[in-house]
Amino acid sequence: MTRVKTATAGHRRRKKTLKQARGYRGARSKLNRTARTAVMRAQAEAYRGRKLKKRDFRSLWITRIRAAAKRDGLAYSRFINLLSQAGIGVNRKILAEMAVKHPEAFSSLVKTVQKTAS
Repeated sequence: MTRVKTATAGHRRRKKTLKQARGYRGARSKLNRTARTAVMRAQAEAYRGRKLKKRDFRSLWITRIRAAAKRDGLAYSRFINLLSQAGIGVNRKILAEMAVKHPEAFSSLVKTVQKTAS
């Protein structure tokens, strides 16, 4: 059987894996096989984390809006429903930012929405 020399390609591949594993503890940053499994697992977790981040932020925004709406005497679901009925197209991210940084503007928005409902 002929000998296949993959010295440079293999070296490059191993070097790339070990570079990605920098900062890992112990053998996970030193040995190729353990580093490769650690890097693969880390990449899978990072992929999953990017999906979870979207969910986490949306739930955070909803919690902030709920607290601010309750302060003004309105339930979250009712507030969102009244917003859509009034034709106000503001997303939850902006509403949450208003609730935290500009509570008086958020309160005026709640009052406006309540007037349109009445």
